[in-house]
Amino acid sequence: MAPRPGYRLPKIPEMTVRRLSVYTRCLLQLEEDGVKTISSQELAERFNLNSAQVRKDLAYFGEFGVRGIGYYVSGLKAELHRILGLDRSWPIALVGIGNLGSALFHYRGFSRQGFRIVVVIDDDPTKIGREMDGVPIVASRDLAREIKARGVQVAVVAVPAESAQIVVDQLVTAGIKAILNFAPTRLKVPRDVRLKDVDLSIELETLSFYLAKGTR
Repeated sequence: MAPRPGYRLPKIPEMTVRRLSVYTRCLLQLEEDGVKTISSQELAERFNLNSAQVRKDLAYFGEFGVRGIGYYVSGLKAELHRILGLDRSWPIALVGIGNLGSALFHYRGFSRQGFRIVVVIDDDPTKIGREMDGVPIVASRDLAREIKARGVQVAVVAVPAESAQIVVDQLVTAGIKAILNFAPTRLKVPRDVRLKDVDLSIELETLSFYLAKGTR
């Protein structure tokens, strides 16, 4: 299951990394169903995947299949968890606890994958000093101190668009290296900081395009 000795990872396409998350969820379902081994073709047929793409994506990281058997489901899932960094716990700072921030805080999918919100940052005086399920809500003036004290490397931003760049600048200065941004605006970060934008309105507009196209 381990990568080949002396194997050096090439530059991995982002879509490959995204598909690894899909494969991980498929393998979890197989494991729950009691499936011990599976071929790339069977995996593709069961979950509407492309078997050639599955093999190509996995080949970036080593040789995982066994001739005549295919993949050991539990073993491959564990390897993908390790590759994706899901074999450890990641403390997260959530910035903004309005309607969207609150929904994200209560989203259980984070904790199931090892992402733990350990601090919430907000400037609403009615919220500062309180706790949500044991997680403290602190003011942005304490952002750097809290991030350092809690060993946070990942932040989720759920603030209004006009505040987002200021917040992101503060996070970067505090040492954050990965940001998931839900604010509907384009942000600038240094090259060594990974920024992922999630704009829900754009996703809905994409869907409406295809719906409208079907009625023309």
